[in-house]
Amino acid sequence: MSGRLFVVSGPSGAGKSSLCAALLQACPGLTLSISCTTRQPRPGERDGCEYRFLTVELFDQQRQQGAFLEWANVHGNRYGTRQADVEAELALGRDVLLEIDWQGARQVAEKIPGAIRIFILPPSLEELRRRLSGRGQDDEATVDRRMAAAEEEISHAGEAAYQVVNDDFERALGELKGIFTGACE
Repeated sequence: MSGRLFVVSGPSGAGKSSLCAALLQACPGLTLSISCTTRQPRPGERDGCEYRFLTVELFDQQRQQGAFLEWANVHGNRYGTRQADVEAELALGRDVLLEIDWQGARQVAEKIPGAIRIFILPPSLEELRRRLSGRGQDDEATVDRRMAAAEEEISHAGEAAYQVVNDDFERALGELKGIFTGACE
C-alpha cells in the first residue's frame, strides 16, 4: 500500500502552520515531513524535530546529488525536502504532509504528479495585513515586504487542486479534514 502526499502552501499569515498543526493532531495517520535548512536553530529547536539543520556545504552537496524533492533559497538560507525521506514514508503506506511555499509545491508536483496540492488563502489582503501586523514580530517595512510576497503567492493559488479560505479557523480545519479524508478513501 502506498501513502498519499499532501502539499500545503500559502502566504505568511494565512494560518497554514496553525491549520497543519491542528490537522496533524486530528489525523493520526498523517506524518509531517521534516525539512532541511541551513539556518541556525532557534531557541528550543532540536535537530530532527522541527528541522534537520545542515551546513551550507552539506546542503549544497546533497542538492547537487539530486537528493531534494524541492528546495529554495529564502532570505539567504536554504530549505529543502529530501526525496528519500518522503518516498520512504509513502512506501510504508503513510500519508505525508509537506508545508512549503508555492514554488516548492510546484517542484513537488513536477516530480510526484499525484501529490494533492492545497493552498491556504486569507479572507482578504486587508485581513492578512492585520494578522501580520498583529503578530508584533515585524516592523512595518517587513510587513510591506511580506504583503508584496503574499500577493505574488496568491496569484499562484489556482495551481493547487484545492483552495481553502481561512476566514474561520474551525471551518477551514473542517475543510482540510474533508480533503484529507476524501483523498484517502
